[in-house]
Amino acid sequence: MRLLGKRSKGDEVKREVAKTEVGGGPLSTLNPLPFSPFSSARGWTLIELVITITVLSVLTIGVIPIVRTSVRRQKEQQLRETLRMMRGAIDAFKRDTVGMQCGPTGLGGAGVAAPPTPAAPGGAPGGAPGAGGVYLDPRSRVVIADCKIFDVENIDRSPPDLQTLVDGVDVVSRQASAANQLGSVSTENGGATANSGGLIPKKKIYLREIPVDPITGERDWCVLSSLESADNGCSGSPPNVFDVRSKARGEALNGEKYSDW
Repeated sequence: MRLLGKRSKGDEVKREVAKTEVGGGPLSTLNPLPFSPFSSARGWTLIELVITITVLSVLTIGVIPIVRTSVRRQKEQQLRETLRMMRGAIDAFKRDTVGMQCGPTGLGGAGVAAPPTPAAPGGAPGGAPGAGGVYLDPRSRVVIADCKIFDVENIDRSPPDLQTLVDGVDVVSRQASAANQLGSVSTENGGATANSGGLIPKKKIYLREIPVDPITGERDWCVLSSLESADNGCSGSPPNVFDVRSKARGEALNGEKYSDW
């Protein structure tokens, strides 16, 4: 039994020779292959590091102006869309004042919706200049039913201010006013005044909110009045709102001034 478990000297010599065949010395059990992926990676040299940093710096310097120009162009596009939206609300308000009359008390009384003038033969619906009436824009389906929002100076019946477009005004349908031959209309006491029509006005909002100027980041706009020249600049306390412009200083990418848009 002891002879079977005993190792000879020849076997031990063979094992020692097998260990020293590769590389002339014993192999490390932790690193069986000298070029395996588990071996320590070669580090960066100083030149490689400098070249890499230089390339990244050049790319960064070239990309930053492009990004800034892109952001600026996007803000300018937003400014144009915002001005277009606000001017559209002003124009819609003006259309709804066409055909509007005021009560016998003048501008301080309630609004009177005058029935539209019949169209002249071959003319535009609602009458045309020279046909004894005014032209009614087909996009206007209602007429403003309250003259109290207009001051004596606001003879053009433009919006008194931008907040009026947000708060809304009382309006009645043009078709209903023509069919009922309205007299004065008011919302006092929650209903219409006692007149031949007796319609209850509804609130129409022309602008959800006063937008933010994308360039200045403020809800502050340059307001121009129809009674003042546009060359005079922004109005301090205008009687009405005829146009709006940005208060941003400087020029756009196309060379135009923001205040001229």
